[in-house]
Order: sequence, then C-alpha cells, then structure tokens
Amino acid sequence: MNTLRVFADFHNADVKGRVRLNCAGTVADIERQGIELQDGQSLIIYSEELEVEGVVHYSEKEKLWTAVIDWNAIREVQPIVPQPAIQDISHMMEKKLSKR
Repeated sequence: MNTLRVFADFHNADVKGRVRLNCAGTVADIERQGIELQDGQSLIIYSEELEVEGVVHYSEKEKLWTAVIDWNAIREVQPIVPQPAIQDISHMMEKKLSKR
C-alpha cells in the first residue's frame, strides 16, 4: 500500500520541530483523500518541490495534529500535478482548439 501524501507548510512548525497539519492545503488534502489522522500513522509530507516521511502525532498542548519529521531527510522532488488538474487543463485546451 502506498503511503498517503499530504501537503503541509514546512514554515508552520512548533517549537519541537513538528509540522502542524492545520493549513488550508493540508485540510483540503486530508478531506479529499478521506484520511482520518491517527497517532503513529505514516504520511508523506510535501510542499512545492519538497517532501519527507512523517509520523502523525496529536499535540495535546495545541489541540491539533502535527507530523514528526526528520528535517535532515527532506528531499527535492519534481512537482506533482493532481490528476483532476491535468484533466481540467486538457478539457480547456480541447475547447480552445475546437473554437478555431
């Protein structure tokens, strides 16, 4: 089974270095994929051209979900365009071409 990928803002980390999983893009990814976060769950955390493995942890202090990551393990990757976006672009191009 593939590890789920969830967007996160690497600049939105707590004092322990855990990435908070509460920004709009993160919430949208979680909802779109139907993910129910659980302590100890593995995720791929990504942002733009970066990604890293993370382990979900609930912060009782802040009352929100975080991901424990190894900051030294962040790697650069090619940006991934979601499949629906590709289909939308293809559809728009077909319309544009058919009007010519």
